[in-house]
Amino acid sequence: MVKKLNQKSFALSALVAASLMAAGAFASDKTEPRNEVYKDKFKNQYASWHDTAKSSEIVDVLAEDPNLVIMWAGYGFAKDYNAPRGHIYAVTDVRNTLRTGAPKSAEDGPMPMACWSCKSPDVPRLIEEQGEDGYFTGKWAKGGPEVVNAIGCGDCHEKGSPKLRLGRPFAERAMETLGTPFDKASRKDKQSMVCGQCHVEYYFEKVEGRKGFVKFPWDQGTTVESMEAYYDAIEFADWTHALSKTPMLKAQHPGYETWQLGVHGKNNVTCVDCHMPKVTNDKGRKFTDHKVGNPFDRFEETCAQCHTQSKEFMENLTAERKVKVNELKLKAEDQIVKAHFEAAAAWKAGATEVEMKPILTDIRHAQWRWDYAIASHGVAAHAPDEALRVLGTAVDKAANARVKLAQLLAKKGITEPVALPDISTKAKAQAALGMDMKKMVADKEEFKKNVLPKWDAEAKKREATYN
Repeated sequence: MVKKLNQKSFALSALVAASLMAAGAFASDKTEPRNEVYKDKFKNQYASWHDTAKSSEIVDVLAEDPNLVIMWAGYGFAKDYNAPRGHIYAVTDVRNTLRTGAPKSAEDGPMPMACWSCKSPDVPRLIEEQGEDGYFTGKWAKGGPEVVNAIGCGDCHEKGSPKLRLGRPFAERAMETLGTPFDKASRKDKQSMVCGQCHVEYYFEKVEGRKGFVKFPWDQGTTVESMEAYYDAIEFADWTHALSKTPMLKAQHPGYETWQLGVHGKNNVTCVDCHMPKVTNDKGRKFTDHKVGNPFDRFEETCAQCHTQSKEFMENLTAERKVKVNELKLKAEDQIVKAHFEAAAAWKAGATEVEMKPILTDIRHAQWRWDYAIASHGVAAHAPDEALRVLGTAVDKAANARVKLAQLLAKKGITEPVALPDISTKAKAQAALGMDMKKMVADKEEFKKNVLPKWDAEAKKREATYN
């Protein structure tokens, strides 16, 4: 009797499992987006990943450097830009930023669905379920109830396994463009490739049939000049500058590209070697530390594995490089900001599109190079020489634009220097652009109060059906 019942139960369980599999409720080869599922099987890795929550400080980059408001005039980053925090905040921060607006429905808001693409293992899950066409279609708010798990296990690992993977088809295609498909790469290369699926420059394709898809602009290479040439050839622009009317490029975070050009990349010292080293737990066992952060916090396990110099020496060397990069960065900003205002004055004075085109090209290239050099955040450690080289070209191109503008303005009868408004603070710079920040902030607070709880409730209900 017992044997018959067990056989019945087994048959029923198998039938239920088959039905669920057919319905897509779970599958062995599909992405598991919930990081907490792995907290017991991969205890040390999960605990160290969860420690990225300690990177909790919110640093307002626009308040630190109001020039950026002017440089990004007419683009979302002029509204709000905070320094990146730990991986665990990825979904929280993209929900909270003013850049994503305050949508009231799935069809509302300023940003496309693609803006979720580097934020969560729910992204590869959705691509598996809907295909890329289904995933990329629509506005950012469409993904609100779906993308709820922060960057974690499923982004970089096959389900339930330490085996590395690229969770995003667009990243696989990009790596193939560089000549090394992921499945043919060495383990060390894969360690950087999994980081490189997000810490890269990318754009949203606007060609027919692929509108809104994420693509890495690597068809001609990964240097600042090769990506610039790629963008120019397809006449791509992220936005039109509100003052100068320049068709602008916004660099995202080209850490993978700039890492390749530095001494670490050239010697195949991977992202993992410096940011996720092997450490020892309290039982004497080695594991990979998933608290991605500053290598100096784990000096003995990171830098000291190759360098014989002291931690103090290495920190001072990096600090010196940061100072040099920042000095040239600010020089480039000063020239570019002035060029934007002077270009606005030229338009007002009656300049034609033909007269302005070479000037706007210089401004576009200057700001793209400035952005490429600093947007990866760690460039002073990854590739300081390349950062200084690229920033130097940014200064030159902005200066060229200003010389041409001075000549054009004189031709239009304007010989006095163009007066700049007070942009000494973030608030003053935003006011100079006529931005209604009070309304934006109020709308965002209403969105966080009324919309986010609905998204979370819907996500909780959906995930309750998971096996």
